[in-house]
Amino acid sequence: MKTLFQRVCFVLGVLVFFHAGGRLGAVPAEFSPQPLAQETPEGFRVPQPGHRFEFPRDHGAHPQFKVEWWYLTGHLFGPAKERFGFQATFFRRSIAPHPPETAAGESAFRSDEVFLFHAALLDAQSGRFIHTERLARAGWDAKASEEGLSVRVGDAALRSADEGERFVLDAGIRDDAGFSLRLEALKPLVVFGKDGVSRKGDSPTAASWYLTFPRLQAVGEVRLKDRLIPVEGRVWMDHEISSSQLTGEQAGWDWAGIQFEDGREIMVYRLRRKDGATDPASALAWVDELGKTTHYGASEFRWEASAEWRSPRTGARYPVPVRLSAVDPKTGKGVEWILEPLVADQELDGAVSGVPYWEGACRVLQEGKEVGSAYVELTGYAGALGRALK
Repeated sequence: MKTLFQRVCFVLGVLVFFHAGGRLGAVPAEFSPQPLAQETPEGFRVPQPGHRFEFPRDHGAHPQFKVEWWYLTGHLFGPAKERFGFQATFFRRSIAPHPPETAAGESAFRSDEVFLFHAALLDAQSGRFIHTERLARAGWDAKASEEGLSVRVGDAALRSADEGERFVLDAGIRDDAGFSLRLEALKPLVVFGKDGVSRKGDSPTAASWYLTFPRLQAVGEVRLKDRLIPVEGRVWMDHEISSSQLTGEQAGWDWAGIQFEDGREIMVYRLRRKDGATDPASALAWVDELGKTTHYGASEFRWEASAEWRSPRTGARYPVPVRLSAVDPKTGKGVEWILEPLVADQELDGAVSGVPYWEGACRVLQEGKEVGSAYVELTGYAGALGRALK
């Protein structure tokens, strides 16, 4: 059994690694990192270019790498004009580079692998935002298959429905809230990064394999108090595999996954340095209707706050709504959008991790007209990120 201090350190490390390292997709043109190493100093593997992915196997776990996660967000709609936003994230972390096999007769609990689960559900009509965090060791209450997508933390689970591109997600958040969804890809899997590798910084180990289904059709149910509400909607799903860590130079990051009504998507992130500058590793990537990506560097888009919301719990001031400006590769012209939260209070307060952050469902407005939906993530505004990096 890990001590409380060890558990908190693990959670902080995973959250910092996930939000800052895992979100970074394409490599900007002006960013020239060092050549990749084969392994980290600890002996964990580093993602290499030219990897030939094999599915369904590569949808599953990769224990030779230090950290990986399966991340889903989406907008769901009910028959009586109900609207929901949701997040579900499964983290897996290896303690040792080559986890030993469990000997016959030993406890099913393992100390070489730990899992963390985050989930949130927003009821846009009432404004109610429900969220949870859970931590578990590998064993009967947490597990991820290496053969295909099947990951579970307690009663939360994500699995493939077949060997193709259909999945099932079940997540109980509280006794009176949860969701169960059947997902089917509406466009091909996207692999972000140059030669199949998404670089996160100049370090020779700062890289990931970043696999994304940017548009899945969701059909299922939302459980809210004593109601079981049928829903349909759109979902974004990331799967990242890496062993890198965030340096102490960043103060935080802003990220968004945007799904437009015209069938295209944007993934964009802005890394904020402690001196207030935008890190050159920041980037924006368009995904067209067929899944082809177009990448823009840090100097080729603008992310600005149009207002701010102050958390009554942590005192953090989150810059929302967001004004995003970028070039549309289809027209070659600049476009501006407003990413407007459905509800201002969508802060996860870090009850387990001690790392508060804002992750919320937003509508996408262009010249006042709703043209899509988004999820936005804002970290480092509550001060916990800096403490975790020390």
